[in-house]
Amino acid sequence: MTRGRFITFEGIDGSGKSTQARLLAAYLRSKGIEVVLTREPGGSPGAEEIRRLLVEGNPDRWSAETEILLFTAARRDHLEKTIRPALERGSTVISDRFADSTRVYQGAARGELRGLVDRLHEAVIGIEPDLTLIIDMDPSRALERGLARKSGEDRFEEMGEGFQHRLRDGFHRLAQDFPGRCHLVDGQRDPDSIAAEVARIADAAL
Repeated sequence: MTRGRFITFEGIDGSGKSTQARLLAAYLRSKGIEVVLTREPGGSPGAEEIRRLLVEGNPDRWSAETEILLFTAARRDHLEKTIRPALERGSTVISDRFADSTRVYQGAARGELRGLVDRLHEAVIGIEPDLTLIIDMDPSRALERGLARKSGEDRFEEMGEGFQHRLRDGFHRLAQDFPGRCHLVDGQRDPDSIAAEVARIADAAL
């Protein structure tokens, strides 16, 4: 059986990437493609338990090093229980965040720890997406939108606007580091216009 394709969405909090992940999943399903829509941190029972440790509570709850270990543990469970089985049966997996978020959030925006992130990724994860769509948005606008959700999972939003600007810069650098699979998409438009561009990129890439 042909291995399935792996698509990820990235971007700062409040950029609209979760909405676009759902819209792309619906678009591909309308074409008869089997899609598994998932998210990080989370996407499997064990990873969802770790998610609560990471996205709730005081912004200073964990050091960047501890966060890297927790995210990697959650990702490994997600890979074992959800991503790899779906890809092996030929499904397309769409994940709202993956390893690139750790590269940016912990490896770039919170210290010079990118090397640690990449070493752990190589040792225990070992796969990259076929296509990554980075939804780009002004950090001030995205932060306002993210905090307005009042989801209770706003630990990273509470790190402030300066942190969000560093994240955006990190995602722009990521697109330069991986030009073959990463595409920057302007997120400051209506969702349908963004979704149409995302669908065009996905059709061309996959």
